[in-house]
Amino acid sequence: MKWVRQLYDWVLHWAETPYGPAALFVLSFAEASFFPIPPDPLLIALVLGARQKAFRFALYCAIASVTGAMLGYAIGYYAWWSGPAEFSALAQFFFNNVPGFTRERFYLVQSLYDEWNFWVVFTAGFTPLPYKVFTVSGGAFSINFFMFIFASIVSRSARFFLVAALIWKYGEEIKGFIDKYFNWLAIAFTVLLVGGFVLMKYLL
Repeated sequence: MKWVRQLYDWVLHWAETPYGPAALFVLSFAEASFFPIPPDPLLIALVLGARQKAFRFALYCAIASVTGAMLGYAIGYYAWWSGPAEFSALAQFFFNNVPGFTRERFYLVQSLYDEWNFWVVFTAGFTPLPYKVFTVSGGAFSINFFMFIFASIVSRSARFFLVAALIWKYGEEIKGFIDKYFNWLAIAFTVLLVGGFVLMKYLL
């Protein structure tokens, strides 16, 4: 969609202004509950411009994203239902206007929470899955809040610090590689990690 590309370009333009770090914090916060563009492109651009601040920028992302996840959880917990199994006006707005947020995905997340719990939040936080769907759904389905926050801290920190570390180490030469393959690498890493724990569950 053309407007999504325009929004993406608008996000990136903050890297060329003195307000880049503040924009990164706000974007990371908003993306965890409703904003469609992830903070990674802006994080990469900022680190390329100031590599000595790479891990500070990653910390901004992690803190803001986990805080934003709390907002997403609160939206689901307090404002998602208007009655038993009846969506509120706010829920209808999300379904109709927030990219990636559909009824089908919402109910799919419910089944995933029922089966995987912690690992659902971890996977959503680390991979390119729409994190906001999982944060709002977590509140709507009243999953354990402390487990939710712990999984969010671990996964979001791992994601943003990994991106920052790669740019800090390799600079511009790895930017294209991250842009092209990071989503697949994140998925592969998560599959291997979760698969290892599932294997241990059945072997021990």
